[in-house]
Amino acid sequence: MNPHQRALIIGASQGIGLAVVQQLLQQGWEVCATWRSTRAAVQHERLRWLPLDITDAEQRKQLLQQLNGEHFDAVLINAGMLGPREQVLRDADEAVLSQLFLTNAVAPVRTAERLLPLLRDERSVMALTTSQLASLTENPQATLPFYAASKAALNMLSRALAGQMAAQGTTLLSLHPGWVKTAMGGEGADITAEQSASGLVTQLQRFRGQGGHHFIDYRGQTLAW
Repeated sequence: MNPHQRALIIGASQGIGLAVVQQLLQQGWEVCATWRSTRAAVQHERLRWLPLDITDAEQRKQLLQQLNGEHFDAVLINAGMLGPREQVLRDADEAVLSQLFLTNAVAPVRTAERLLPLLRDERSVMALTTSQLASLTENPQATLPFYAASKAALNMLSRALAGQMAAQGTTLLSLHPGWVKTAMGGEGADITAEQSASGLVTQLQRFRGQGGHHFIDYRGQTLAW
């Protein structure tokens, strides 16, 4: 029997995703991780890299073929883009908006849905990185409205996914990683990728076996939908 817990991290070649991979390896997990356009420099005997652009249906199909027969204790889908600089709807490019919602909402849940059979058992966790900005309550000023709207769409599509997961008894997390010092978050952000990743990994372990759908941040605090 394999003594290691196994995780699948989607979107892990840099930033928060890569920091999560490193945290899991430090804690003894076996990790399968994906990269989209840039191969990560990190290598480890318990780490396997696979290519994936989650917006590409053929690549999603290939990933499932490569993972056929494998099972995971935790799956984290970490995908997102900030979207257009213009924050007034009449000025925003429609193609850019379409790509934003595909990348941030539709493709992550499509990917999660296809990966559900790979969850090992009732204690397994499926998690998607979302944002506190997705909440009407937590974001009353509509900061970054297009990005926030795409993450709100992600939350709603995830809620629909939760019904499928209930039959398995598995747990679904909508995880806000915090405002993180990454290429997207900028140097003025509150926390480092390592701090965020430490919290995210803690929540993946804390919610094992709890069931249901939870909207929380990296510290484990419940957020308002």
